[in-house]
Amino acid sequence: MNPSTERLLRVTRSGGFAGRTRTLVVNGDGSWSLVGEQDKDLRKGRLDPAGLEDLRTALREADFARLPRTATADPPVYDGFTYTFVHAGFEVSADETVLPPALSRVLAALPGFDAAP
Repeated sequence: MNPSTERLLRVTRSGGFAGRTRTLVVNGDGSWSLVGEQDKDLRKGRLDPAGLEDLRTALREADFARLPRTATADPPVYDGFTYTFVHAGFEVSADETVLPPALSRVLAALPGFDAAP
């Protein structure tokens, strides 16, 4: 598969005070796009080689096959974010307050969910 079209990761962040949903898609070549409601493109870019390697390392170390499929806060955190990660055929969702450390490292390697750089 061509690295520029290989989808490495998709992360959707939903909730928060404003209730917005944003999806960040990262391809195998490091190109990424941030999409908002109604598939509106908000930002695009490319991870530098070191950033792409950091992300790949974080994804390997997260071991998606062994992560719980869903992690929810108890009690629920109102106005908090929920993240859904799709990588290597696995889908994992977690509330931000109970995000496994391995997924926090994946998030740290991403460009972020804000519309402005």
